Amino acid sequence: MPRFTRAVVRPPSATFAAGLTTAELGAPDLGLALAQHEAYCRALAGLGLELVPLPPDPAFPDSTFVEDTAVVTAAGAVITRPGAPSRRGETAAVAEALERLGVETREIVEPGTVDGGDVCQVDGEVLIGISERTNLAGAAQLATHLAGLGLVGTMVGIRGLTPPLLHLKSGLSALGDGRVAVVPELAGHPALGRFEAVVVDERERSAANCVRVNDVVLVAAGFPRFAARLDRLGYSVEALETSEFRKMDGGLSCLSLRLPSVEDRARQREFRRDIKSKRSDA
Repeated sequence: MPRFTRAVVRPPSATFAAGLTTAELGAPDLGLALAQHEAYCRALAGLGLELVPLPPDPAFPDSTFVEDTAVVTAAGAVITRPGAPSRRGETAAVAEALERLGVETREIVEPGTVDGGDVCQVDGEVLIGISERTNLAGAAQLATHLAGLGLVGTMVGIRGLTPPLLHLKSGLSALGDGRVAVVPELAGHPALGRFEAVVVDERERSAANCVRVNDVVLVAAGFPRFAARLDRLGYSVEALETSEFRKMDGGLSCLSLRLPSVEDRARQREFRRDIKSKRSDA
C-alpha cells in the first residue's frame, strides 16, 4: 500500500441536499454533514496527512465528493470527466489544486466518462469499474493514461448487478496485504481472483467502502461485524460517522483525494524509466 502524505478535501456546501442520490434515506442534515466532514478531516490529519482544503462550492452540490474528479497515482493524476453532466464543472478546481501541488495531470475527454469512485488501486493494479457513470470509452482512455504512468488497468464490469452498485468502490476497497473488502456479489468476480476477498455481511453492505490510510483502515461507524473481522485480521481500525453522506450515495473514500508520499512518487518514476528503457531495447 502507498504511504499517503496529503489529501485534497472539500466540505459540503449549502446546496448539499440538492445533489444526486438514489439512496432513498431522506434529506441530509447539513450541520451534521459538516460535523462528520470535520471529524473525517481530523482523522486524516491524525494519520499524518497534510490537508489541502478547497472551499465549498454551492454551484456544485455534489462537490464534496472530490474523489470522483481525479484518479491520483504515485506517478501522476488523471482528471476525470464525470458521468453525471451536472458534475463536470467540479473538475476544474481540483485540477488546479493538483497542479499547484506539482502533480502531473492528464485528462479524460469526450465521449469518455469516468468517475473516480469507479477506480480502485490494489497492490500495483488499477481496477476500473464499468458502471452507469464510467463508460467503456472513458475506461479505455484511463487505461491508456495509466499505461503511460507505468500502471496496469483492469476493467471490472458492474452494470446489471443486483442490488446495483453506483460505483465500483461502493462495493470494493483495497485493504493491502493482498486483500480487498467486497460486497457478496463481487466476491467471485474473475478480475479479483488474485486477491483474498474479505466479504462484508449483507446487512453491512456500506461497510465495503472503507479506506486504508497508511497503517489504519477507516471504516464507517455502525458496522460492528466488519470492524471485528478486520480486527481479527490484524488491522488497526478507526470508525467514523458517515450517515449524512450515505444519504447522498457517498462514503468514506469519496471525501478525499489522497496523494502518495515523495518516496512512492520516486519509486514510480524509477519504474517508469525502467519500462521505457526495456521498450527501447526491444
